[in-house]
Amino acid sequence: MARVEHDLTAEQWTALTEAWGGGCAYCGVTGTPLQRDCVLPISRGGRYTLDNIAPACRSCNASKCNDEVTGWLRRKRLDERAFLVRHAAVRNALVARFTETVVAPGA
Repeated sequence: MARVEHDLTAEQWTALTEAWGGGCAYCGVTGTPLQRDCVLPISRGGRYTLDNIAPACRSCNASKCNDEVTGWLRRKRLDERAFLVRHAAVRNALVARFTETVVAPGA
């Protein structure tokens, strides 16, 4: 992990958990501590970044481990399509929110 660049900030993590309604992005459970899960696992090239993290309950995070997310969702009989659509929407909204636009002088 030390060789991989990670740039998820505390503010971004808070925004992510709020965007997912305070629950697990995979199973939807609420009222339990959430962990940062790499949608694309670090072992497969993922990083702790805004567009690759989903809040997960301990059970889902441990079960998913370093599995590919869509195959894992199918095996667990969770709604793969719903997760992917919502993940894309959350990711796009938050990346747009946290991306700083650089304006050229005189523009």
